[in-house]
Amino acid sequence: MYVKLESFQRTGSFKFRGALNRVLQLTPAEREAGIVTFSSGNHGAAVALAASMVGASATVVIPADASKVKIAAIESYGGELHFYDRSTEEPATVAKSIVERTGGVLVPPFDDYDVIAGQGTLALELFEDVGDLDVVVAPIGGGGLIAGVGTVVKARGRRLVGVEPAGAADTYLSVANGKRQQAGTANSIADGLLTPIPGELTFPINQTNIDEIVLVSEDDILQAMQFCFERMKLVVEPSGAVGLAAILSGAVGAEAGQIGVVVTGGNVSLSRLFELIGERSLRPHST
Repeated sequence: MYVKLESFQRTGSFKFRGALNRVLQLTPAEREAGIVTFSSGNHGAAVALAASMVGASATVVIPADASKVKIAAIESYGGELHFYDRSTEEPATVAKSIVERTGGVLVPPFDDYDVIAGQGTLALELFEDVGDLDVVVAPIGGGGLIAGVGTVVKARGRRLVGVEPAGAADTYLSVANGKRQQAGTANSIADGLLTPIPGELTFPINQTNIDEIVLVSEDDILQAMQFCFERMKLVVEPSGAVGLAAILSGAVGAEAGQIGVVVTGGNVSLSRLFELIGERSLRPHST
């Protein structure tokens, strides 16, 4: 198993790849108008940093109950925060209203071809670093990461496995039913994967490219975070751990061959990390 550690990426997650690629496509006039995005945290931080690199402003629509460490990161990169109520408001709608009012440019978190292409560079690097692989395992949120990664994986004729939390399985349900649909109220500690419905652009790509989608429990995710902390000496956020959770839980077995797994980010505060895994019953790891 080979682990792609995007927790070491700038801003602490893979999101910087897609955000930077999209921002670099903006015209001077668009940069002057400013950038607007919506995010649970990681994409917002990535856009804020990318915007600062090209001299643009960035407004980030983010849930009022978002992770404090992610909020602090966005502010540290120069982003302007606009909070919304997760229970009553739709973030894309809030962001679009800001665009209409300000004339800014919307940079979506996943449903954009330039963002998707940027995320795909992750898979290019993975194959360059380790050579051939039999299967690549990656988390699914809105689908931008796995759409970019999957494009590279399928071009090489290899197997692609997507992973979702059981409590936020909108892509799993959508693929099973052949159309985009919500999976009810999303509920998981993997806050970066709580998208209500697969993207309009990402879903057709993923519907074609993903060979299998597996679901992991909350305890599976915690086990993976604990394994990373204790055995790999890494801090990984819940959303970043779901791919590894699929392997440790046996949902993706060793018989798959040479496996590449994406650890997508490490943006979790120390207090939240200990809250999540500190009181969890320890159990021996066989890996």
